[in-house]
Amino acid sequence: MGTKGCTDLMMLLHRTGHALETELTARLAEIGLTPRARCVLSTALDAERTQSEIAEQISIDKTTMVVTMDALESAGYAERRPSATDRRARVVVVTDSGRALVAKADDVYEEVVASVLGSLPDDERTGLVNGLTRLVEGRLGAVVPCEKPPRKRALRQAIG
Repeated sequence: MGTKGCTDLMMLLHRTGHALETELTARLAEIGLTPRARCVLSTALDAERTQSEIAEQISIDKTTMVVTMDALESAGYAERRPSATDRRARVVVVTDSGRALVAKADDVYEEVVASVLGSLPDDERTGLVNGLTRLVEGRLGAVVPCEKPPRKRALRQAIG
């Protein structure tokens, strides 16, 4: 409770987000993947996107994207190839082994989310997800200008 007797929404969202991210990180590590790498692979699956486009879409900086792509490429899960439409650009292409890993990661994600939402009564599950979706697509969809914003973290698109 805050000083005015209201629920501290930011604290609740932070704690639930941190707990979910930690659980997903642990479970994805079992199959040799990080949430960030899952995000990159999932975003690159079915569209020709450059590293910069993927980084922007999943809200990570370019340096982090390069490090992540280096690891994915070394593991054989993704490749950088010349773009078919822009000879100066290189796009991220997910390999067959990368696609298989994304499928496993999606299963892990679905299991974790089902377990988390399964801890709520049926009538609260849909309301929670719908409410959060409306906030993200509406009121909280755009970041307000701030002189010293908090550190930008990756969405890690645990969005399935």
